[in-house]
Amino acid sequence: MSLGKRTREAVRTSRRKALAALRNWFFTGIVVGAPIGITIWLVWSFVSFIDKQIKPLIPPDWNPETYLKFALPGLGIVVAVVGLTVLGALTANLIGRSFLEFGERVLARVPLVRSIYSAVKQVFETFASNEASSFKEVVLIEFPGPGLWALAFITSRNPGAEITDKIPNAIAVMIPTSPNPAMGHLVYVTPDKVVKLDMSVDRAAKLVISFGILSTEQLADATGKMPDGK
Repeated sequence: MSLGKRTREAVRTSRRKALAALRNWFFTGIVVGAPIGITIWLVWSFVSFIDKQIKPLIPPDWNPETYLKFALPGLGIVVAVVGLTVLGALTANLIGRSFLEFGERVLARVPLVRSIYSAVKQVFETFASNEASSFKEVVLIEFPGPGLWALAFITSRNPGAEITDKIPNAIAVMIPTSPNPAMGHLVYVTPDKVVKLDMSVDRAAKLVISFGILSTEQLADATGKMPDGK
């Protein structure tokens, strides 16, 4: 082989190695940067959404942005946290509870509003209760048909006489949709129709968010726990 041909081969080999290195660096950058970028985007979107809802409610004289002449990201969240804390402190005393009961009596006279308020209040009270069993058990259920299994969360083991009279021992199960585990389908089934999993709710939610791309072993490596949650 002539010297010129060996030189051209060496140049092509070096070029292929350089392109391969660039390709690997690019995909490594995606793997590292995408989770950071998406997390920042989600947090920023949430902060911006709260700011847009809360800031217009702040009187101009009380709004620091009136005097600073530039935006303060997160001001709405700070105001919301302070406002909710003050609201909780006010309703903790006798006068505050009296006003709350009066407001609830007024809402109870509005047909549509009272149903929405009552349902939302009960949901939040259930989540706030330490004894709440909702979303603490992860199961598998055949959905949407036989042989097709979906992750689900048991939301209630006592759905009410109206349902248990028709389906004895029925339990309420929420089947989340990917990639948003907060949305899904509510179904009522008997306990023998579900397969209980030794999996935390947090890990199950990550599986749903990742479209099932992440295995339980990968999730365990990410959290430093064994797949059985120990």
